[in-house]
Formats: sequence, C-alpha cells, structure tokens
Amino acid sequence: MSRDILLLVDALAHEKNVDKDVIFTALEFALASATKKRFADDADVRVAIDRETGEYESFRRWAVLNDDQALENPGAQMYSDDERLEGKTISADNIYEEPLESVEFGRIGAQAAKQVILQKVREAEREKILEDFLSRKEHLISGVIKRMEKGNAIIEIGRMEAVLPRELMIPKENLRVGDRVRAYLERVDRTARGPQLILSRIAPEFLTRLFELEVPEIEDGLLEIKSAARDPGLRSKIAVKANDQRLDPVGTCVGMRGSRVQAVTGELAGERVDIVLWSMEPAQFVINAMAPAEVSSIVVDEEAHAMDVVVEEEQLALAIGRNGQNVRLASDLTGWTLNILTAEEAAKKNEEEHFKVRELFMAKLDVDEEVADILVQEGFTTLEEIAYVPIEEMSEIDAFDEDTINELRKRARAALLTEAIAKEEKVGEASADLLNMDGMDDETAHLLASKGVLTMEDLADLAVDDLVELTQMDEERAKSLIMTARAPWFA
Repeated sequence: MSRDILLLVDALAHEKNVDKDVIFTALEFALASATKKRFADDADVRVAIDRETGEYESFRRWAVLNDDQALENPGAQMYSDDERLEGKTISADNIYEEPLESVEFGRIGAQAAKQVILQKVREAEREKILEDFLSRKEHLISGVIKRMEKGNAIIEIGRMEAVLPRELMIPKENLRVGDRVRAYLERVDRTARGPQLILSRIAPEFLTRLFELEVPEIEDGLLEIKSAARDPGLRSKIAVKANDQRLDPVGTCVGMRGSRVQAVTGELAGERVDIVLWSMEPAQFVINAMAPAEVSSIVVDEEAHAMDVVVEEEQLALAIGRNGQNVRLASDLTGWTLNILTAEEAAKKNEEEHFKVRELFMAKLDVDEEVADILVQEGFTTLEEIAYVPIEEMSEIDAFDEDTINELRKRARAALLTEAIAKEEKVGEASADLLNMDGMDDETAHLLASKGVLTMEDLADLAVDDLVELTQMDEERAKSLIMTARAPWFA
C-alpha cells in the first residue's frame, strides 16, 4: 500500500508539474477526511505520511484549553484538568494527540482521494501562477472582460482571472463583455475561491500609473509624481516635480497639444485632470493646488495641520468648486485641512482670535488691554511663548523695557505652573476603573482627566468625534475605547 502511495505521488507530481510535497499534503488531507468519518462528533484528525517510505500514521487531536476559555467543540477540545490527560504529554502549542488505527488507502476509494488531491493541485497551480505574476510587480493591469457577475467584471489576464468590482469602476462607466480595459491592482485576496486579484479604476494610483505609461520622463526619473487626488469620472489633480531643472514638469505631462493628458483623460472616461506644480513649501503647494482659483493669502496652523485659505469674493465659487470639489481635491492632494475664507471672513476670524488671546493675556498675566494688544500684534499667541521665547526676541519689542519683559516672563511662568498644578490635581481624581480599563494607558487617562473625563461612565457618554477632538487620537482607537467603556451597559 505504501508503494501505491509513492507511485501515485510520483505520477501526479509529474503530470501536474507541482512539488511532491503538495501531493503528499493533499493525500494526508484526504486520508484524514476519511478517518474523521469514524467519529460521530466533529473530531480533529491528523495523518502523517513518511515522504521516503510511503508509510503513514493517524492521530486524533485535541486543543487543550485553560479554564477561562470557552469549550466550543468537545470533539476537538478539552480542558487542561480533563482526566484523559492524566500522565499524558501535551505539545508546546497545547495540542494532545492519541494514535489511531489508520484507514487503508484502498478503502477510501482511489477516485475520492484523487479528487481531493486534484483540488489541492489546482489550488497549488493557481498559487504558483499568482506568485509568478506578482513577482513581475505589474500594478497596471490590462485584460479582456470575460463575463459580468452581479455587476462585477471578471477580467481575463493571461492564464489568470481578476475581478473589477462594481464599486471600483468609474461611476456611469458602461463596461461590456469583450471590452479591453486597464485597471490598477488594488490588492490580492487570498481567501477568495474565485478571482484573487482585485482591481480598481477609481484609485489615485491608477491615475499615476497611466501618466507613467504616457510620460517616459517619469520612468527615466527626470520627472516625479508626488501625489494624486481624484473625484472619479469627474475631476482629478496630480502634483508633479522635476528632478531635472531643464524640464517643465507641467508642460511635459500635458504633452504636445495636450496629447499626453488627453490620452489619460480618454482612459478615465473623460475625467478632467489638473496638473499642479509640487513645492516643498506647504503654503506654496496649497496655492498651486487651489488652481484655477487665485489665493490672496494663507494662514498656517501647524498644530492642527490646517490652513485658512483667503480668496477674493469673486474667486470664492471657483476656489470651493462644484459641491466642494476643488477644495476637497486640493486638500487630498496636499494632505492639509483647508478652510476657504473671503477677505472679510478672514478679518472677522482674525479679530475674534485677537480678542480671545488678548483676554487670555489680560487674565493670566494681570496686564491692561494696551500691553495685551502689543503682545498679540507682535505675534504672541500662548503663555508658553512669552515664558520661554529667547529673551533677545522679546527685547526687540520697542514698547517694553527690560524690567517689563522680565516681569511678563515671570508672570507667564507662574500662570503655567498654576495651570499644571491644577491639572495634576484633576488627574488625581481619575477613577480606578478609567485607569485600569482595557486599552487605556496612563497618558491618555491623565489627558482625559484634565478635560473632565474622570470615569468610565464619563467616557462612555462621549461620541467618537468628541473623544477625537479632546485627545487628537485616531478614530479607530477612539471607537474601541468608547465601546470598551460602554461594555458594562450591555452586561
């Protein structure tokens, strides 16, 4: 019987051009499936075939659980204090095995075994083709639509199939069987039984790959696409940078009489493409990205990673774009949050911020309105700046003498110390349940306590947006913490 196994493995490995180990593994699976049929419950069976002799052994396996784990399948799980384990050896990965009488190879039916083996071989062949394809690192895919399934296009690429989901097609695009299409390889789905390559025609990367195809200077390294943003089928923006100063990056991407950009637009169902000059200066980059709108001025808030973009009244509609399209694409392209303001709105906002900072300085530094106004006009916005900015910078303020400067710095530091003490006292009020909550760390708990969130109940009452605003943590973590805090509600 062992000789029959070795002959079968040799024959199939040669016929299907796959590694023998793939056949052995498939055969082990087939023998294990046949052995499992002896048991009424859902047993876990392992079969091990000796690759040299063809002899095989069978084992029934149990996962050994701790007391705090749930027993979901008694046929393949047991607790560590189970009497069957007394005096027995458990493997390092908490598996207990008992030898079984092996089924005979002939009894399970050669045809049934062969079907299982062929299935595994097909999977191995498909995996090998996939690995060969991925090794070429091709991200821009071209193929013919073989069929449509529930709105999704199944595309034939050589010996492989890929799927272009309906939601990853360009809106209002009408693709038919037999059409040749290009798409970007979004991801590889190794759990899917059908096509494993998932394609997209709406990804920003699809736009950049098309330009790489049309503009040889990009492949040569003379030109570089720094970022891209899309409103698929309608409008998009790309930021380009020349690595060779003799090149005009925008003109090179546009091409002679617009030939290059028109070729990309034609592939994207008429999507209009704005080509923007990239700049290492964020404010200048934003000004370029806001085109065709003209920007009057920009106020940068580094801490919030946002900019107030000021435009004239007649430029407002152009800056915002239809349904906010222009400012949204510019924000995606640059990575900055952009707030569009008219000159009048900017002046009003500036006045409100001036008033808030002036009131802060008057209250915390115990100075009059005139002194507070001078500090604001000189660009000071926080107590920390007054307390710790180099004294040489403050000495440049003509309205203040040395004594005044030293007194202001002294008062600012005293105010900051008072705030820190008050904050620590508040932090000390944080409840044990908040400090010990799953997913919580001391820094976050102290920050929440300083904002008045002292208990798990306080945290549970917050919305995700509120927690993100309070702590600047990412949305996923905020959602996780709030759900943990709300767990007692559903207990």
